[in-house]
Amino acid sequence: MRFVSAVTASAILVAGIAAADEPHVWLTRMNEALTTRNYDGVFLHVHGGRMETLRVIHRVDGQRVTERLISLDGSAREFIRRDNELTCYLPDKRTVLVEKRKSDGPLLGALPKLDQTTTSMYEITGGAQRARLMGRDARLVSVTPRDGYRYGYRLWIDEATAMPLKTQLCDEHGDVIEQIVFSNLSMPARIPDSAFEPQVDTRGFRWLRNDQQLATATAPVLWEAMRLPPGFRLTTRGQQAMPGSKQSVSHLVFTDGIASVSVFVEARADTVPPLEGSTQLGSSSAFSTIVDGHQVTAVGEVPATTVRFIATQVKPRSPASERAAERSSAPPMPGAARSALAPTPNQ
Repeated sequence: MRFVSAVTASAILVAGIAAADEPHVWLTRMNEALTTRNYDGVFLHVHGGRMETLRVIHRVDGQRVTERLISLDGSAREFIRRDNELTCYLPDKRTVLVEKRKSDGPLLGALPKLDQTTTSMYEITGGAQRARLMGRDARLVSVTPRDGYRYGYRLWIDEATAMPLKTQLCDEHGDVIEQIVFSNLSMPARIPDSAFEPQVDTRGFRWLRNDQQLATATAPVLWEAMRLPPGFRLTTRGQQAMPGSKQSVSHLVFTDGIASVSVFVEARADTVPPLEGSTQLGSSSAFSTIVDGHQVTAVGEVPATTVRFIATQVKPRSPASERAAERSSAPPMPGAARSALAPTPNQ
């Protein structure tokens, strides 16, 4: 009996260790740390051949979330979020932009969150492999896309705090296109209000307020993507005022649970030259086209194929036909299963 008990205890212990190594567990812990804990850190952001040093301060006080993101070199821009209001201080443009922001994630950036759709579109691996960063033990987790419509991630997650010490955004070939690496990080129990006061002198600046309003059911025209890449779905539809202009645009957001694409649709004036074609800036892709006299632009941290696909599928619909229409999805791209983002011991 003692032997059986010992074997059972060992099995439970091994199962517990295995569960702790599960990459899904580490991603869940990471997102909880990013959204529910206080932290103050400095990190290097590398993208598009450029490097920028930034500081992020995040405080949770009950249900209230306050954040501040500061560029320590270059533009000296600051972003301060108080609950669902984001204030952007842009000294290089002598402008302050105030806008509503959904409280759905930290300013540090979009990082993988898991649901049923996510696991069908991405392969989640790792968790057992250890690395050493900033004198801390970290676990390496890879999020690999199963097709060419989205990017992948490599994440080095601190064992003690579950914070992402290093994050790489990778293209469909596994090449790093964007990277965030912390140089120091603390988790203070208290962060004073003074830590969220901007250092920018705004005298003489232009103030703009961008208030997003949801489209009503009586809107004369609704815009919809007739077909979408696998896993993507419409999550937001609204009318958004353009800063400094009385004109509004239709705003659609499509997501697969990790990657997201924003689509902006605005009536095009005959005096304004049309925008058509692709643009790439670091990890962000954009594609513009003309549909029924409207400028349609899709933007997102996804491959150029994805924004082009979605932008060319956006069409106007009346509310009645929109409710009756059935959506279809794009077929998977050739070579869907990819292993290029598999971590290697030297990374």
